[in-house]
Amino acid sequence: MSSKSLQNDIDESSMATDHIVELVGIHYTGPVQTPSCVQSLTGTGLTAPLIKDVSLEVHAGEVMAVLGSKGSGKKALLEVIARRAMGPTRGQILLNDIPITVRLFQEQCGYVPRRVNLVPGLTVRQSLDVGAQLTVGSKVPASVKKARVKQVMADLALNGVADREVSTLSINEQRRLAIGLELVRDPVLVILDEPTADLDPLNTYFVVSILANHAKKYNRIVLMSLSKPRSDIFPFLDRVTYLCLGELVYTGSTRHMLDYFRNVGFPCPEMENPLMYYLCLSTVDRRTRERFLESSSQIQSLVEKFRIEGARYRKIASGAISDATPPPPSDYKLPLTAYGQPSSVQVFAALYGRFMASSFNFNWRAIRDLGFRTLVLPAFFAFMLCFFHPLRDSQQSFFTRNGLILSAITATSFLSAAITAITYAPHRTRYYQESREGKYRGPLFVFTHALFSMPMSIFSVFAAASIIYGASELRPQWERWAPFCAILWCCYAFAEQQTVALMMVIRSSYTACVTSIYFLAIYITLASGGVKSLVVMPDWAYYASYGVMHRYAGAFLYQNEFENYASLDYAPSINGTSCGPNVEPGRCYFVSGSHFISQKYRTGRGTLHVDLQYWLNFGLSFGFIGAMYLVNVILHIIPLPASVKIKFRD
Repeated sequence: MSSKSLQNDIDESSMATDHIVELVGIHYTGPVQTPSCVQSLTGTGLTAPLIKDVSLEVHAGEVMAVLGSKGSGKKALLEVIARRAMGPTRGQILLNDIPITVRLFQEQCGYVPRRVNLVPGLTVRQSLDVGAQLTVGSKVPASVKKARVKQVMADLALNGVADREVSTLSINEQRRLAIGLELVRDPVLVILDEPTADLDPLNTYFVVSILANHAKKYNRIVLMSLSKPRSDIFPFLDRVTYLCLGELVYTGSTRHMLDYFRNVGFPCPEMENPLMYYLCLSTVDRRTRERFLESSSQIQSLVEKFRIEGARYRKIASGAISDATPPPPSDYKLPLTAYGQPSSVQVFAALYGRFMASSFNFNWRAIRDLGFRTLVLPAFFAFMLCFFHPLRDSQQSFFTRNGLILSAITATSFLSAAITAITYAPHRTRYYQESREGKYRGPLFVFTHALFSMPMSIFSVFAAASIIYGASELRPQWERWAPFCAILWCCYAFAEQQTVALMMVIRSSYTACVTSIYFLAIYITLASGGVKSLVVMPDWAYYASYGVMHRYAGAFLYQNEFENYASLDYAPSINGTSCGPNVEPGRCYFVSGSHFISQKYRTGRGTLHVDLQYWLNFGLSFGFIGAMYLVNVILHIIPLPASVKIKFRD
């Protein structure tokens, strides 16, 4: 579809005329505290009515503010409209007389949470470009998407910071960028949870004026919650809703709000901020018992009065009360969301591009990320070389080589867990927000991350393994070096996938890293053969080790180094005296490399070699990576308990 034909479709569409969101008799019962895993599974968490018989409406081109004190139900109401609420809901939520379902909201509307986790390393422009690729349909030409990004940057006054890395932005700039990530897809309805939180008065005015301008310019609906509205934003609010303990105190036009409260006996004093005055009027005073009872009775009276007299105020059109002169109508009145969703290929390309930009941009965060992924492991192996160089063909060398292989497995696994915890965390948190908005599914995200991480992990592991292998003078054949590097990469990839899986349920990167390392330490200690010989292991523990990847990786690496290594045959003792074909306690412990590994692994029962099956162990090591990847895919598909989900919510 060309830009010209798209423009013609936009101009001719009837969808560009008007939109209306209506709530009729909404009741919502939700959790009042974070449920535990057991409570989530059994449905026994503590719940209470949070929204009680709320009805309201807001039209295209209007800005509605939902006002109330903490615990009034502002956020609960927004989440009910956005179909994000975790509990039973009754009543009707309509967009243009069509019930708003989860799918409809995800396709046509947008939600900006109070806390938005941006991906560090990206610039403002790149963040918006990725946002457009993730949300604007494949039918929309690239030129239109690019123009939309430029327009959003201009509307939100982000041109001056377009090439700044997102973590260097001020709170105000980050808030505007977070809003832009939703506006770039041009939703019919955009819901914002406390968009002015933590902003100074000037920037509060700036953000609200931008949102009001967006509503008028594009004929869209803006619905936001506010805790401390200032008088200077009053002209930008077309409608206002006051809540107290989930009940309506008032909803309707701000133009008629003063008349309504005057008629019910609560006129606003002349020098007062009406928004804040009526917010205080709608708030329970808990300073004393007497004030609590008095204010509660007064609020209940206001709720009853509005239930009886408020219907006509709710239906009255807001009128033109804004002091801001709306700009000329936009050329793009039909929302871009009407052109469908992006294809999986487009979403994959956007996610992969974001991973690349977060590591290969020329800024400190991207350079740090790239350094962790590619240089930390080689640097550590170079340091580790100080303890193992040079290797001599002596009895002592058996223990030194054993320690080197064990250290290589351990360092690769532990550092992989740490690197993954550091570099994956911001992408993980962003995934939770975007998948909740229906932008893509978990399996695609896991696949994209694995594909992005693989080349850098291969480079890092092969570079590190080459340093330790070549400089320490392990068996000098390339056919031994290449499998050595490959198996260490298996250890790296397995630890990476395990850490990714743990970070699905553990929010803290540090805790996830420590937990992953703890599991890896158990695997390596009990199954690798480097610490404890599998020969003397109890049968139950021996057979349990079949389910651990490090059993096969360790067996392969030790067999790769020691089996049939002629230089270790009859290796001299520590004091330099030669050793014969027999073991001599205290002087000659091992007669050959094959003898050494026979003390660590069960070499067979009868004629069957059990542990030391070279290529089988090699293949099974890779098989465990695939199995761990599938575990991650499944974890990203199955619904998680509410106690886990809430960790990653704003």
